Amino acid sequence: MRILLPTGRITEEAVRKAAAGYDATVVVTGELASFLTPKKLRDLLAGGSYDMVITSGMCTASFQREEEETGVPIYRGPRHAADLPMILKILGTVELSREIPADDLLTSIRQREAADRVNQLEKEAPGEFSIRGVKIGGGSRMKVLAEIMDAHRQPDIRERVIRFFDDGADIVDLGFGFDATPDDVRRVFALIDDLPGPLAADTQSPDLIRAAFPRADLILSLHDGNISEAGPDVATCGAAVVIVPQNQTLGETIESAKGMGITRLIADPLLQPAGSGLTSSLAGFSDPGCPLFFGAGNVTELIDADSIGVNALLAAMAHELHASIIFCSEHSDKTQGAIREMRRATEMMLLTGKRPYPKDLGIDLFCIKEKRRRREPLLEYSVVTDVEEMPDEIQYDPRGNFRIGIEDGWIIAVRNGSAVRGKRWQDLLYTLLNQDAVSLLDHAGYLGRELYKAELAIRFGRSYEQDGPF
Repeated sequence: MRILLPTGRITEEAVRKAAAGYDATVVVTGELASFLTPKKLRDLLAGGSYDMVITSGMCTASFQREEEETGVPIYRGPRHAADLPMILKILGTVELSREIPADDLLTSIRQREAADRVNQLEKEAPGEFSIRGVKIGGGSRMKVLAEIMDAHRQPDIRERVIRFFDDGADIVDLGFGFDATPDDVRRVFALIDDLPGPLAADTQSPDLIRAAFPRADLILSLHDGNISEAGPDVATCGAAVVIVPQNQTLGETIESAKGMGITRLIADPLLQPAGSGLTSSLAGFSDPGCPLFFGAGNVTELIDADSIGVNALLAAMAHELHASIIFCSEHSDKTQGAIREMRRATEMMLLTGKRPYPKDLGIDLFCIKEKRRRREPLLEYSVVTDVEEMPDEIQYDPRGNFRIGIEDGWIIAVRNGSAVRGKRWQDLLYTLLNQDAVSLLDHAGYLGRELYKAELAIRFGRSYEQDGPF
């Protein structure tokens, strides 16, 4: 298969190195590969016989007409020349795209394959038992239990439960504090009774436990202080329960629950926060003869670190301890998005299987950093001009200034009571320029910077402050 690789002068060396060993012709078409024109490609195809063309992934021109006229498939390669060796290796096994850069295409293919593998593994796993159709234990994926604290005080409880399920929670846990009444519990469960997913009631009060029936599929938690009163009702209802140690050992309470006829048991040895016995508490996660509960939220909420990496590591620890349910919460601003993070982490652990570590799975939890840095060719130049310092005095645009903010995932630009909104910073800037709303170049540059900051704030779940540092 003879391949034509048009490239730019800057990336020529990298492309020639990647093409070594293949039946490929490398042709320099200008300074930058992304500036390849349909006419230039047409001339190249007229001068030789090729089975395929791989252009730069940065090239946005359409070559549909050239492909129709010559019959030679024209695909988009990777955006970075450093990724070309990876793409050439898979030719013949993966069909490249005419619109999507090859590195993005390969990433999406790997993600889709990983998702299919997760679904297949989950389908094949037997499970020790199920909670409203959700398998628990037995080699199935570790399930994410997401908590909503003080559920009886949440005016938007239904919307929050739905969002947690949408974000990847397998079970949503409704917490009820000491001020809650049985009527509060019944009211909350009535609001979400029709939702199909498993629901848990998080209370140690026998009265509140009884009020959660029959909709509560899981009860958190039974111990020697409440099991004698609440246990028989749990057994009659058939709900699953999480057992925690109090005055008795975990094993003793589990035996008490079995004696009452409770059959679906989950043991919680109580994971401690970092700095308060985290590592020593791991010793309690021995095999209790039933599925294990891992309280990761107790660690994530109580450490001032980005939750994404903390959750990945906690999920790996839970995986090694053979936990079946991992507890997660979004009580604080710093842990917003933790449910989605934890769901991805549990899928990574399932895909790890017999691998020595969760690496090269097709999915990951990278957010800011990248797995490997690309080594692009050095920039070439002969003249350097030092920048001038911007004057302190601001020259305002005579056409007016914009107030920029974010709302519900939208970037908003407001001026004189009129707003323009969008999801991507470049679309907003294009619209403002197209409306002739900007007359100064430095104002346009400023808007581009602030709109992009706003998009990043949405992407990373942060607050946005115009003219602020982020």
